[in-house]
Formats: sequence, C-alpha cells, structure tokens
Amino acid sequence: MAIASMMITSGCTAQTNDQGRQSQRIDSRSDNDNAALQSRPSLLKQTDFTDVAAATIDAVVHIKTEMTKLTPLYQTFFGMIIDRGVQRKTYNAYGSGVIISSDGYIVTNNHVVQDAEKVSVTLNNKRELPARIVGTDPATDLAVLKINAEHLQYIPFGNSDSAKIGEPVLAIGNPFNLTSTVTAGIISAKARYMNIIENPGVESTIESFIQTDAAVNSGNSGGALVNGRGELIGINTAIASGNGYYTGYSFAIPSNIARKVTGDLRLYGAVQRGYLGVNVVEVTSELALRLGFDEPHGILIARVIPNCAAAKAGMREGDILLNVNGVEVNSYASMMEEVALFNPGDKVTVVYIRDGKLLTTELTLLNSKGNTQIIKG
Repeated sequence: MAIASMMITSGCTAQTNDQGRQSQRIDSRSDNDNAALQSRPSLLKQTDFTDVAAATIDAVVHIKTEMTKLTPLYQTFFGMIIDRGVQRKTYNAYGSGVIISSDGYIVTNNHVVQDAEKVSVTLNNKRELPARIVGTDPATDLAVLKINAEHLQYIPFGNSDSAKIGEPVLAIGNPFNLTSTVTAGIISAKARYMNIIENPGVESTIESFIQTDAAVNSGNSGGALVNGRGELIGINTAIASGNGYYTGYSFAIPSNIARKVTGDLRLYGAVQRGYLGVNVVEVTSELALRLGFDEPHGILIARVIPNCAAAKAGMREGDILLNVNGVEVNSYASMMEEVALFNPGDKVTVVYIRDGKLLTTELTLLNSKGNTQIIKG
C-alpha cells in the first residue's frame, strides 16, 4: 500500500508547470469558498435537551388497564367436543399518558383505555393511583383520565400549527414497560393522513398526524411529543411498521386537536364537533391540468350535503376550496384538522374558486345532527 501511494504521488508531481499553476488556482479558489462558508451563520441550532427532559419527564405517566374477556370453553371426550360454557380471563394492557393540569387530568390515546374495566396510573416517582375515565373520542383516538392528586407537574399545550418541519422534538413514554424513556428526533412531515384510526361510530375519523423520526415503540402510545420549549405539540399514537417495532417513523396527534378534544371532554363529556358538510377530492397534478391550474392547490368539492353548513352558505359541487379561516388547505387531512378546532355555531370564513373567480364567504358550522346544540356525553 505504501509503494502504491508513492507511485501516485510521484505521478502527480511530474506534471507540466502550466498544470501546476492551474492546480494552484483551483486550490486558492477552494480556500476562498471555505472562508466564505465559515463566515456564514449556521442554519442548524444545536439544542441541549437535558433541560427540556427535566421539565417534562415527570408529567408523563405509565398507564395500566385491566379488562375481562369471555372465551368459549370446550372439552374433548372420546372424540366428542363438549361445550362447557365460557371462561372469564383477565388481560392487562399498557400505555402512556400526559398530565395536562396540576389537579390530575391526563390525556392519552383512546385505544390505550378502550374496553378497560380498571385503569391505574403510575407517576414517574413510582406512585401508583387509580384513574377514572372522564371521556373518550374514538374519532381522534384520544381519551381523558382523572386521578385524585394535586400540585402535579404538567406539560402546557403548545401550538402545533407553529411546529416546523425539521424542528427537533422529544418523544417521552413507556415503551415495552420501560418507564420514563426519552428519545429525540425531528419533525419529518405534517398533516399526514394514514387511515389507521378505527371508529365504529357515525363520525368521520380525524387524522392529520405530525410525523417524526423520534423512536416510538409499543407502550409509547399516549405519550408526549414536546418541542425545544418544553411544550406539548403532539400525542404519540402510531408507528409505521410491518412488524410492530419502530422502523423509522412515528405519528402524533397535533396538540391543537388534543387541546380541543380534552377541553370538550372535561366540560361536556363529548366532543363538540363542527362540520362543513362536504365530500372532497384532493387535487392531483392531472386533476389540476383538467381544472386549468398550473399546479395542484386546494381541494375539489365533489359533493355538498343538503342542509349543512356549506350548502346553506351557497357553496356548490365543483368549487375549489383554498382556505379555511385564514389557513391554507391542500389536503383532506389539513381541512379536517382546521375544521376540528371549531364548535358547532362558530362562524368560519372560507375562500374558494368557482369558474375561475376567487370567492369568499362566511358560514356557520353545524354538528352531525344538523344543528348547533351542545351534545352531552
């Protein structure tokens, strides 16, 4: 190896003087470029997460649920199968939760406590307390619990709309029953629609996930996604995996949705959800060309449901919805996320295109029953 290196070096020095001068000019230009790069301010802000972890880790709890399932009990006797009735079997499930108030309110995923007959919460100091389910919302996969405790450390809600792609975040939870686990990553994408929330009810599911590469595994569900200011910007909910283990991406419910849902569940026992009353189709490049656009933007209204908010405001099939209350919408997920923040009876301004003209109108959101009355849980 040393001989080969010497031969290459010898060959490089055996160039003509012109080539040597050219080499010097190239090297000089490279030095100038390096100097210019070094003088530029860094675009990457290094974040020390130790203070953030210390300020938030005590507000993330371990959740244990207990449920009983009835299973058929059979016995074989000389080749015959005899029905012996059913047997009761107790199962346990585990997850995470986030304390959102000093008096013991906790947000978690609905699937963590679904069908639970008994729920207990273990704080970071290993203190275990029974928990009461205040309310659940399968449409967003969120639930609220309450424990009898005071002066608890909690994580304040941040504004998930302000979260930026590339922003560093922490995921805090209890994967594999390993309590108080902290992982770090960045926000990889926003407004992801994954079609993974199961809701047997009549309401449409609301999915507009924050995607992150912070490691999340089984048991992290219901845990916290926090930003560099120690604010709650998401509730960790799912991972993209074919084997049940983290493989690179995880998904969190935006904090703005979580704040709305938890507030309604605490006040009313049910989420007060307003609807536009439209079916939409996302605008692809091909559809944009057919509509006469240079590039895709907005969402196409494929159907306006009679007697609902959009219909009463005069919107029609074929309109292109661009903006809801000042927020640009380019996907079904982004539209649902924005509308989900409002109550029935709230007035929102929408901007849309009809026959090449830009129109603006104000409409009043209605609930799933077509009115503005409070729905009690």
